[in-house]
Order: sequence, then structure tokens, then C-alpha cells
Amino acid sequence: MSIEIEGVIKEIKFHADDTGYTVALFESDGEPLTVVGALPSVHEGEHYRLKGDMVYHQRYGEQFKAELAEKVMPDTENGIVNYLSSGLIKGIGPKLAERIVEKFGVETMNIIGYSPERLREVSGIGKSKLESILVSFEEQREMQEVMIGLQKYGISTAYALKIYKKYKDEALSIMSENPYRIADEISGIGFRLADRIAMKMGVEQDDPGRIASGIRYVLNTFQQEGHTYAGRKELIEKSAEMLSVYPMQVEDMILEILVKGDVFVEDVGGEQAVYGQMYHVAETGVARMLTDLALANYVNPGIMVEKEIKKLESDEISLAEKQKMAVKRCIEKGLVVITGGPGTGKTTTINSIIKIFYRNGLKVTLAAPTGRAAKRMSQASGMEAKTIHRLLEYAPSMDDRIMMFGRNEGNPLKADVVIIDEVSMVDVLLMYHLLKAIKPGTRLILVGDADQLPPVGPGNVLSDVIESGIIPVVRLDEIFRQASESMIVLNAHKINNGEYPVMNLKDKDFFHIGKNTPDEILKTMEELVSDRLPKFNGYDPMKDIQVLTPMKGGIVGTKNLNVSLQRILNEPSQLKNERNTGDRIFREGDKIMQIRNNYNIKWKSTDGLREGEGVFNGDIGFISRIDNDSSTMEVIFDEDRKIRYDFADLDELLHAYCVTIHKSQGSEFPVVVIPLSWAPPMLLNRNLIYTGITRAKELVVLVGQKKYLHWMIKNEKGMKRNSGLLCRFKKVAEFIEEGEGE
Repeated sequence: MSIEIEGVIKEIKFHADDTGYTVALFESDGEPLTVVGALPSVHEGEHYRLKGDMVYHQRYGEQFKAELAEKVMPDTENGIVNYLSSGLIKGIGPKLAERIVEKFGVETMNIIGYSPERLREVSGIGKSKLESILVSFEEQREMQEVMIGLQKYGISTAYALKIYKKYKDEALSIMSENPYRIADEISGIGFRLADRIAMKMGVEQDDPGRIASGIRYVLNTFQQEGHTYAGRKELIEKSAEMLSVYPMQVEDMILEILVKGDVFVEDVGGEQAVYGQMYHVAETGVARMLTDLALANYVNPGIMVEKEIKKLESDEISLAEKQKMAVKRCIEKGLVVITGGPGTGKTTTINSIIKIFYRNGLKVTLAAPTGRAAKRMSQASGMEAKTIHRLLEYAPSMDDRIMMFGRNEGNPLKADVVIIDEVSMVDVLLMYHLLKAIKPGTRLILVGDADQLPPVGPGNVLSDVIESGIIPVVRLDEIFRQASESMIVLNAHKINNGEYPVMNLKDKDFFHIGKNTPDEILKTMEELVSDRLPKFNGYDPMKDIQVLTPMKGGIVGTKNLNVSLQRILNEPSQLKNERNTGDRIFREGDKIMQIRNNYNIKWKSTDGLREGEGVFNGDIGFISRIDNDSSTMEVIFDEDRKIRYDFADLDELLHAYCVTIHKSQGSEFPVVVIPLSWAPPMLLNRNLIYTGITRAKELVVLVGQKKYLHWMIKNEKGMKRNSGLLCRFKKVAEFIEEGEGE
């Protein structure tokens, strides 16, 4: 049960402007205590009324966690002086505050609020100074009124601050008119929270605004599962069930928001498909732009293909027939897809293409979806490779649900050839923005393994493009001699063909250890990482060995495995500082992963000679320093880039002793260890285990029951994604065939 305390902010230890999150020394009834929580625009000396609970922090002891915070206007002369001189009211310093209070006493706040012209009676306050004071005071009063008004509906201070920052003085009227706008327009506030608020405000269950917002929420859940659209029938059923309204009411509202342009409804393969506006624009745009590239007539820029291939061979580069075909297609066509599994020579093929274009004076630009994939591409080619976001000059927007790029149709990429690697990871939105930045005449080469997992975001672009029938595709399927010596490569192809892998051959690189229960699997994995593999071949347990798992929950999910491996590989010590955030403890020496792209964060090289910006989703690093006094944490990525994080930004990081196979896409590790245990059936599929084992360069160890490996190999479907891209391509192909037949 919440308790209420009242007192004064004595000292601010930490404050984040964007979230309002604050750590402060608070004095209540003469007793000091530490307060944590969202306190917007807080200053030392301010009086607050707080609601929350006492909590115990294992490192910092007892604290008061504030859920609701209300500023209280001071009513004593000393309190008013402290309030005015806190820096909250621009233009008033300590000395002027004393003169004002000396003049008006305890009536000062009433004078400022209701008779502000009388402040001119105080020496040092002229017309311009008075205007500055009043503007600042009014801003604070407006904010306080809105915050108090929102908190009456049970909205926490943190969410109230988000709402105020979005709508300012219109927040209360907007909430009164349609509380569901906050779910549609403010990132981080979902439908369920808005619905709880609306119910407290007395909104009826069948209110049209509620039904419309609920439909958008359910449609968004489809997108979060990788679908670009929802089947109309299923959308109606799920929305009606969640909202507890009649299906007909949902159907009527779909028609209404369709008229407004919020959704699009069209036939996809015989099914009525409901798209959110953004994904309909992206999918139709991708289909149109890729088709235009594929059908455009490109002029050979004077490159003599056979002569160039002979030059490559004189450089001791031997190309197989399929690789030569890929080289020829890339010179002849404006759009080519090169696909193939591990060991089939994708890297050699791409490097050959780069070399030929470069020799003939063409500008080649390289990119990949993630930082780690871009780094691998750069190392393999010897050229700079960027993330696609960086290539397109991503610009953060006020709404992080909207992607904004400096490169687009009005400011296209300045390149003759653009090569994108790991395209299986590119969702339909990112592909749409990439294609908008490709100017007519630029060659686009897409490279990827279509048998890997689909992207985290909506769509199934690479697979749909390969199956399109109108876009040139070269499949590399020959395993080269050196790669054929690796059981990792051979088994990856076996699994991809639905065959059972060969394991536990002496002096090879693919092993299975049979264990029956999750507890046994966990114990064996702990022993492998901490002791057996380091002894076997000198592998560094932190840098060389990566544990991958299908899921987050359970005994062998990422959450539990990270806690377990952290305890073994980086045990607590009085010499190591820690930071507790939520259910995680970050400790100096921890292995961590960046889980979203941050293009603006600054980094410096460890030698101090270089600096730059950006850290990317999937980057792995180690915590070098935690400074609780400055509320910052220092992380070193790639053994060289040092980045300092504010504690408020630690939600961008997760422990990385174990990561999901999905999160490992685009990465490579010397050793990969994977548990074979029960997981949700949608995760036990061929794509997942194929992607997991192909992350390893030197050694794969599977631990658990073989039956789960069998299930994965047999289940080639995985989770079907709703995507209309292939259907759109097929319509174009049919149209072309009809034209050729006339």
C-alpha cells in the first residue's frame, strides 16, 4: 500500500531531463532519506508531496520509490527564498529572492501569481526582468497544473511527464476529449495503459475512440510478430475479444478508419488483408521500386567481362561457374540477388565484383543491417562498410516510431554500385527507405542467405524477392574444398536439406553432449564455458565462446543463463562496482550487448587518438568502469571504442554471456554453445538451428536431447509471416508473360 510523505529536496544526486528520473536526498519531518523516481524539472530547495513505497536496494540500502510527485508551494519566508533562488524561476538569484521576500513576506507567491506588476516595487526588477520572471513562473505553474491533473487519473509522474512534453498546456483537454491518443501518438505508452486511464475517466466500453485505438493496437501486435498485415477476419476476432465488444462494432470501425486513411484493406492471395498505413506504403513501394530496377535497361560501362575474369584468375582468384555467372549478372543487370549458404563463396564473389568495378572507375558503396555485419563486410573486403542506417544518414525524430533519413529520392546516394550484405535481416521498412535512396542508373546487389531467420521487423523481403520470378537471382551451391573440411559447413547444408548432422567425429568441429533435463543442460553448459572449452583449446570464456539459445525464458533461456554465467565468469567482488537496474545487476567486467542503434552517442578510442559517434544493435562489449557518483557506466566495444552511458540509458544494454539466436544474426564467434531443450513450438524450426550453428567459425557444441534437434530439422515451416510482397511480384510477372505472349 502506498504511503505519502512531504518534504524538501536537499540535494540532487542524479537527474535525467528526458525521463525526469531522479535520485535525490530528501528531508521529511527533519529526517533525511534517499528518494528515487520521476521528478520533472526538479531543483534543490523545492517542496514536494510524494506517494510511493519504501524499498530496499542491496547496495544503497533503504530508499523511497516515488510513483506520484506533486510540487507544493512553500508557505514560509525561508521556504519561499529557497524556492525562488533554486534556479527554477529564470532571472531570480539568491540576493533578488531575499529582496522580494523581504518586501512581500509570506504573500510573495500570491503577489507573483495574481499581482505580478507589484514586483516592480523591488529594486533590480525592471520591465524586461519582470517579463522573464513571469514567463518562467507561468511555465512552471502550467506544468504543475497539468501534472497534477494527469495524476488524478492514476498516471505516474514518469508517464505524466511524457504526456506533458507531447501536448504541453493542451494535455488535459486532449486527454478529456480522447485519452486513447496517447497510445497512438506517444512512444512507450501502449493501449492497455491508455485503456486503464480511460476507464477511470468514465469512457464507455463501446466508445468509438476506444474501439479504433484497440484495432490499431491489435494490428500493431501482428507487426511485432513480423507480419506486414493482419487477415481481416482474424483482426476482427482478436480485437472484439480484447475489447469485449461485438465483432460487428469492430468491422464498422475498420471501415471508418479505412475512410480516414489510417488503414488499407486489399485482397492478398485470396485473403482480405488489413495494413497499417506505414506498412502498406512500404510494401507497395518496395515491390514497385525493385521491379523498376529489375526491368530497367542498364548499359555496360565498358567492362569486358571475360577479360576481367581472366585478370582475377591471374591474381590467383579461382571462380566456379556460378560465381562467374554472378559476376556477369552484376555487370549486365541493374539489380541482382546473390544467395548461398556457408562455404559457397559469397565473400569471394563479392570481392571479385568490387575489384572489377573499382578497376573500371565505378564508385562502390558497401553496407549491412547491423554494426557487426558491417564490420565483417569491411574486414573481408578491405573497404569501408556502413550500417544501412548510417549509409542513409538516419536522423532521430521526436517520435521514434517514425524513421527519418537524410538520403532519399530527393537526396540519393552518390554511388555507381551499392552492395548490401546480410539482406535476410532487412525488414520491409528499411528496404523501402534504402530503395528510395537508389537513384536511376545505380546498380544494386543484394547478398544474403535466405535460409537464415527472417528479420526481426515485419516482412520476409529476401525470400520473397528470390521467389519473385522477375528479379535476377544467382544461387551459389558449391561447397569449396577448404570449407568442405569443416563439419560446421557440411552440417549446416545437411540441416538445410532436412538431413541429420554428423557429430562427435574425432578432431572435428561439431559435437553433441547428451543431457536430459534443463538443470543438467545448464550445469554442463556452465562447465563447458568456464572450464572444459578453455582447457580444450585455450578459448577465452568471455571473448571466444558465445552461448546462444532460442528463447528468453526458462532454465536455459537468456535471462537465467546470463545470471548463471555472470555468477561464474564475473563473480561479485568488493573491487568491482555494480549498478542495479530493474532485475539486472551490471558489474565491472561484465559482457554486454547494445540492443538498439544509437547514432548520436559519442565514443573515443582507448588511446585517446580517435573519436566518433554511434553504437549499433548487436555490438558486444565489456564494462570497464561504473561510477556511481557521476551515475555513468563506461563500456569498451571492439577492444578499442570507449563509450560512457548515463544510468538513465542502461535500457539500451543487456548482458551478453548468452543471447538469443535471433540477436546473433549478422555475427560470428569462434565457439558457439547451444542448448537442445523444450521451447515454444514456433521456435523449434529449421531456420533457427541453421542460423545458430552458422554463427560459429571454429566449433559448435550442442547440449541436450537429440529429439529437439530432430524436431527443429523436420520443422521447415517455422512461423508463417503475412506478407503481400511476393503476391505483388507475381502479378507483375503475370503481366509481363501476358505481354510477351501477345
